Amino acid sequence: MAVSWKGSIAFGLIYIPVNLYIATKASNISFNQLHKPCLNRIRYKKMCEFCEVEVKNDEIVKGYNYDKNKYVVFTNDDFEKIKTPKDKSINITQFVDLVEIDPVFYEKTYNIVPTGGEKAFALLKQALADTNKVGIAKVVFGTKENLVALRVASDKLLLNTMYFIDEIKAVEVPQVKYDLKQEEVDLAKQLIMNLSKPFLPEKYYDEYQEKLKKAIEQKILGEEISIPEEAPEHNIINLMDALQESLRVNPPL
Repeated sequence: MAVSWKGSIAFGLIYIPVNLYIATKASNISFNQLHKPCLNRIRYKKMCEFCEVEVKNDEIVKGYNYDKNKYVVFTNDDFEKIKTPKDKSINITQFVDLVEIDPVFYEKTYNIVPTGGEKAFALLKQALADTNKVGIAKVVFGTKENLVALRVASDKLLLNTMYFIDEIKAVEVPQVKYDLKQEEVDLAKQLIMNLSKPFLPEKYYDEYQEKLKKAIEQKILGEEISIPEEAPEHNIINLMDALQESLRVNPPL
């Protein structure tokens, strides 16, 4: 597995060299774009508008547009020059309770693997697990500074990149007050409890991808795509009736 980042973790005067490995992967079935009349692949070319020629990857540089048709060019060396040693390491500046962080802030997840200082690594992991705390730090990956959280899950030390507060969209949601009956609330709570059980991630998989694979096989064989049967929908309008029927079909587990 390719290393996503090499660096170190620092908290207090403790220094731990580490590698980061991306913890997730995409498993979606991908489709190519085709030209409808001939069913051949659509290709995208990188073109220079001024020279009107196709541009190779080694001819491309990064430029910042500071005025109309005016750019300053930045090389990889330029980006590295403005990084301080602090930017190149994960310096934990504070610890917070895990429940304090709203999941909306989490972006990507990485596995943290020590490349030295294994005892200090084990100590940090154990202390975080025992206190149920998360370490908060900042570090520069590539050309972007990232807010990150270090946490323990399934006996692994993980790093989550996080969105900064100004990257979280503020959506105005109208607050409408409803006169809820206590009996309705009690039934809703009972339904929640009836459907409550431990989270087992292995129970969940992408069912639509399975249907898509079957449809692809049918298309290859020249067959019509079969339409899956679905249970008829219950036409219940009254909220109380809907709650009671839900409890009937979802008894306690």
